[in-house]
Amino acid sequence: MAIIVSLAFTLLSGLLLTRVSKYLHLSFPDVTIYLLTGLLLGPFFLGRLSITGLGFSSFDQVKSLSLISEVALGFIAFSIGAEFKFEKIARSGKAALIIGVLQAACATLLVDTSLLLLRSVTGADILSVPVCITLGAIAAATAPAATLMVVRQYNAKGPVTDLLLPIVALDDAVGLVIFAVSLGVAQAFNGGSLSFAGVILDPLLEILCSILLGSLLGVILSRLEKLFYSYDHRMAMSIAFVLLAIGLSGLHFEFGPVNIGFSSLLVLMMLGTVFCNISEFSQDIFERADHWTSPLYVAFFVLSGAQLDLGVLKNPMILLVGFIYILMRCLGKYLGSCLPAKKLGLHKNVVKYLGITLFPQAGVALGMVNSAQVLGESNGMIIRNVVLLSVMIYELVGPSLTKIALDKAGEIDLRNKR
Repeated sequence: MAIIVSLAFTLLSGLLLTRVSKYLHLSFPDVTIYLLTGLLLGPFFLGRLSITGLGFSSFDQVKSLSLISEVALGFIAFSIGAEFKFEKIARSGKAALIIGVLQAACATLLVDTSLLLLRSVTGADILSVPVCITLGAIAAATAPAATLMVVRQYNAKGPVTDLLLPIVALDDAVGLVIFAVSLGVAQAFNGGSLSFAGVILDPLLEILCSILLGSLLGVILSRLEKLFYSYDHRMAMSIAFVLLAIGLSGLHFEFGPVNIGFSSLLVLMMLGTVFCNISEFSQDIFERADHWTSPLYVAFFVLSGAQLDLGVLKNPMILLVGFIYILMRCLGKYLGSCLPAKKLGLHKNVVKYLGITLFPQAGVALGMVNSAQVLGESNGMIIRNVVLLSVMIYELVGPSLTKIALDKAGEIDLRNKR
């Protein structure tokens, strides 16, 4: 019962604070308001009162609602897959692929280099080589959820938006490869040994298997939709397949030294991509899903805000490393998108503003943090705290920067929103 009350209060708080924001004439995107709401409900503010249903007194209470976050992120990935229409890919596929790879690689390179230089200058014990390499790899990841919600809230349309969503979708695959390779190298520095299976084969198999599973589910869903004439039944079928895809993404197989797993984001994106391209009912289904999943998205971002740990602000060295990580990652994302966009002769607004929209970082990065715990307790704790600090900043500031960039690019009309 307490969980239901907490969930209801989470939704109400997030929604009502968007009205307060409008009354105060604040120009924050709804995503930022939801995150701030979660922070207020979390263990550092209202949660301290330990009143049942009114906030979260511990991070364990927030995690008890993790299923909602997983389902919401699944629907977000499913929706992003709808951006990969064949006609869109034909227009911007090459540019999206080139920029998607370069912006991730550039962020990794700059973070790696800057942290290794900081280590050599300061001699900081907390900055071991494995920590520097791993943080650089995590820098490649971008948050698809916050970006998609800002685009939807302001109904953004234009050359920047057309490239942004495919790049954010590709970023998961690119980031996965960079992280797997970097983590393998970091483990070798940490006293282990380089493994071809762990560094190259496993991430490639994860990407391939995720694409195949998502594509197969997309084909089956498209065929089954034809058996129904009611759009309500078709909507129910689509929801069932999204949930099925989320569940199957948790499967893991081991064949000797080879590990086969799945990326839930890639599986759901491929499900949405295949479905939107081969089903005649897809456009209506996606429009209906947007309305049905709105409460899920509110809960997702409020819960994400409740998980922001202000405790990481206590360590001055973590603050310094976090500041450099944030600065170099943003610079890498910007240069990695600006320079190739200019070289490809893309629209001037793409050159100027696309990189800014790639700053948000959240769930994928935190998933990488969990994998990085194989580097040992001390290294894992440093990586976790730095990334938690950066995620807190990115989550609270990133959506607003994305909105500002899209506004400057002339792709949203603020007068008609909220």
